[in-house]
Amino acid sequence: MIERDNLYLGGCLCGDIRYELKGPSLFEAQCCCKDCQKATGTGHTTIVGIHTSQLVISGSPSEYTNYGESGGTVTRHFCGKCAGRLYTSGSLPGEMIMVQAGSLDNPNAVEPTEVIYHKDAVNWDHFNPEIPTYELYAPFSDDTKAAMDKD
Repeated sequence: MIERDNLYLGGCLCGDIRYELKGPSLFEAQCCCKDCQKATGTGHTTIVGIHTSQLVISGSPSEYTNYGESGGTVTRHFCGKCAGRLYTSGSLPGEMIMVQAGSLDNPNAVEPTEVIYHKDAVNWDHFNPEIPTYELYAPFSDDTKAAMDKD
């Protein structure tokens, strides 16, 4: 998905909420933070980082907001009917959201290139040894920084 400039479709489990995502992604990662573990009920979640302008939603997601380890707000957007997770937004790092890869109609379009918040990884969760792991998060490229700041 990173290299391609296509339209990706996704939505919740029951179909009440649908979305269109215009590629390419800013990053694709597996996140092991404790919040993602609690929100998903498993060891990590796979996320697709995009600029907010790349996502068009049909339907009205419910939201749950808390504070992340960074001190900023973290808002999870999900279907109020089936509880299917869709994406996460927050006050940091800017105009970027993280789409849940499992909510895509074709999750095989995603190819994680890093594991973030590895410091919180549980010992029974395993990752591709060929991709880098970061104790917190990977440094953002200049292109990603510029995309996060655009209006």
